[in-house]
Amino acid sequence: MVELPIVESPRERRRKPDWLRVKLPIGENYKKVRNLVDKYNLNTICQSGNCPNMGECWGAGTATFMILGNTCTRSCSFCAVKTGRPPEYDEGEPDRVAEAIDLMGVKHAVITSVNRDERKDRGAEIWYQTVAKTKARCPNVTIETLIPDVRATWWALERMISAGQEVVSHNMETVKSLYRKVRPQAKYDRSLEQIKRTKEYGKRTKSGIMVGLGESHDEVFQIMDDLLEHGCDVLTIGQYLQPTKMHIEVAEYVHPDVFKMYEEVGMEKGFNFVESGPLVRSSYHAERHL
Repeated sequence: MVELPIVESPRERRRKPDWLRVKLPIGENYKKVRNLVDKYNLNTICQSGNCPNMGECWGAGTATFMILGNTCTRSCSFCAVKTGRPPEYDEGEPDRVAEAIDLMGVKHAVITSVNRDERKDRGAEIWYQTVAKTKARCPNVTIETLIPDVRATWWALERMISAGQEVVSHNMETVKSLYRKVRPQAKYDRSLEQIKRTKEYGKRTKSGIMVGLGESHDEVFQIMDDLLEHGCDVLTIGQYLQPTKMHIEVAEYVHPDVFKMYEEVGMEKGFNFVESGPLVRSSYHAERHL
């Protein structure tokens, strides 16, 4: 096992470092993606989640579509997506997403959604229709779906993941000790169970966590073990960035050497693929995971 990097002082931890600088959103591909998103009245987690990689990804002609609206029933302390009572289903959304993915000409598409806890099916039917219609229109495109917590509604999970997508991701987000603070309406063991059931269904499974929230190295190693025990194939690890002053504060800016160490340890432990870096997000370079 690699040696642990030297830990910085509390003051150094909170100063935003140079390695978190991102590319400005420019270029023809960026304009093309923005125009498609606007034209088809679509939501993206890139915009709603204040993703730091939007300039790079849109500039490369890719985006992560967010279905089921842009209002979430959860109030996670890290997330920039607004919380409230969502509007009614937009039944035309699956067709618009499929058409936009076709026009973008991507080889690998990533789709996510807000939580829809007020629905008995947790949004599963719209999920199914979106993936199925994209597959019908773009049969050569591989699809990754980043799905929410279904609150142990396992029949809804099966519907949600049965439309032909190649990868199903569900983010743990943080270590167990921080769940009440970071994901107050979620349960650590329930999310692990969801990943296990997804794997048993025959899907390639993926999860992501943020660091810089106050977790220890040992806690990160423990969540790696827990994920592997529950059938997770791919892990992403990225730096938490506070989207607004209303959200939980950054405890530290983790050095790139630590991310490299996490990547090496994760691969040693048995993940098929680990993407670990300060700017890594769930859908960042998602095509590599295939």
